[in-house]
This record gives sequence, structure tokens and C-alpha cells, in this order.
Amino acid sequence: MASKHSAASKMPIFIGPEECEKYLDLQELYRTLEGAFGSYSRGTTGGIIQPVRTVLPVEKYEGFYGVMPVFSEKDNALGTKLVSFYSKNTDIATHQAVIVLNNASDGSVKAILDGGVITDIRTAMSSAVATKVLKKSSSPMTLAILGAGAQAISHHKVFSKLFDLSEVRIWSRTFSKVEQLSAQLGAKPCRSAEEAVKDADVIVTATMSKTPILMAEWVKSGAHINSVGACRPDWHEVDPILMRKASVFCDSREAAAKESGDIILAEADIYAEIGEILNGTISHVGPDKTTVFKSLGMAIEDIVSAKLVYDNYIKENA
Repeated sequence: MASKHSAASKMPIFIGPEECEKYLDLQELYRTLEGAFGSYSRGTTGGIIQPVRTVLPVEKYEGFYGVMPVFSEKDNALGTKLVSFYSKNTDIATHQAVIVLNNASDGSVKAILDGGVITDIRTAMSSAVATKVLKKSSSPMTLAILGAGAQAISHHKVFSKLFDLSEVRIWSRTFSKVEQLSAQLGAKPCRSAEEAVKDADVIVTATMSKTPILMAEWVKSGAHINSVGACRPDWHEVDPILMRKASVFCDSREAAAKESGDIILAEADIYAEIGEILNGTISHVGPDKTTVFKSLGMAIEDIVSAKLVYDNYIKENA
């Protein structure tokens, strides 16, 4: 538990994972991310300065280290996420992250926050924002989750809060993990990805696969897919045929062109940024069109989420 924070203190506070989860209100976060996506897609008039993340390969240990700075004039938010990704980790999480939140007016460090919880929940909430915009029907939906890690848990948590789910199905390559997580979440365990996604309305792919695990012939027409894995230009988890057939949306065109193997390797066209749909500058696609939201994650998502945690924390602990 972090100590009480004095407004006069110049030392940054640390906000740990339990507190990040406590103070990251889901309804507030939904509205915050909607605004962030919209502002980003307005370009120079949106007031967001955000380069594509810098990724340093740590080849000796088969890892990657990323640096993600951003400033948002509208949110008066300045900060950087530092994130590592080591796919072979077993005893600790494959993704490790901290977020440094600065005072935008003078650059001083206000807080250092655990980045794991924030990354998990903001990623799932970004998928929820895209799903709200792109889902074709308001009726109860079948949700298929491919993957049984942290993102599977956070997507189930967020989607259970925001959507009417008729059924949740889970698949992963390790069936013992599928059984364990399905029992924990009250979901249906599936022995194959095809079984999980058959006739599903919304599909989440959240794996560390470098090759496709979701095939075009399994997906019904008009389904919506949130693809949150395959964050490197030479990795892909969605069938290239499906990527070319679907209407593809992303968080950032610039980042997708550099980082998304699902888009690059398939030579898929990007229909729009999700912020462009939210802003009304690009129209929706037809109800029978399958849609893919390729979520790479942007620094603005992390920083506005961290600021939301920090503001709520200060209200209670000042």
C-alpha cells in the first residue's frame, strides 16, 4: 500500500497493482479511451504528440524492451510507459511494465505506477470501445477468446461488465490452462480454436503465436474480431485471407504500418482508425462485413489510464 500523499511533497508516489485496479473505474475508463482515440485521429488538431514506440531487441534473452512517451494537451497528461516482453518467461509474466506520470507544466515526476494491470485493462477496454462501435447487433452475443493468459482474464472482466454475453468460449494450445481458466470464469472450454469461434459474434485473439491461429473459413460473416497479439512486424495470429477479406480497423495507422505483422504480412488495407469512426469522419461498414480491430496499444491509452488512476488515488489519499 502506498503511503499518504502530501500535495507539498516533491517525491513521486508509487501506485501498485492492487491500487491501480481499485482506482481504474471501468465506466470512466471507457469514456476516457473514447476521447483519447478521437483526439489522436484528429491529427495535429487533437493535441496529442506521440511517436511510434521505440523497441529495443534484447536478442541474448529473446526479449524486447519498449519506450512509449506521449503528451496530450487536452488531458494535460505527460508520461512514458516502459515495457518489456520476454515470450519465454515462465515463472514471471511475459510482459512487465511501469508507467512514469509527469507533471505536464514542469516535467517533474508525479507518480510511478505498476503498468501490468493498467496495460491489461486498457487493452481490454480498447477492444470494448471498438466492439461497441463495430458490433452489428445489440442482442446477446457469443464471445470467443483465443488465449488463456492475462489478456483473456481482462477481456472477460471488461466484456462481462459492458456487454450482454450469451456464452463465453475459451481456447488455448494448453488445454489444462483452458480448463482451469474456464472453471474460474464460468466459460466453456474448447479443445480447438475452430470449435471456439464457430458462429461466434465477437472473437478476441490474445496469444503469443507468431503464426495464424484464427482461420478465415471458421469465422461467420459479420463477426467482429479484436486482435491484440502479434505485436511485431514478422508475427501474425490472424489468417492473411481473413485480413484481406475483412474491413480492418486500427488504433494508429502509423504504428500499424510499422509494427503489425497481421497487416504487413497479409498486405491488408486499413479501412480506418477507430478514432475516425468515433469522430464520424469515416462511415461504418455494412452489417454483413466482417471487421477486425488490430490493437497494437498506444502510449496515449496508457497515460490517460494512469492519470485516471492517479487522480482517483489523490482524491482519496490526499
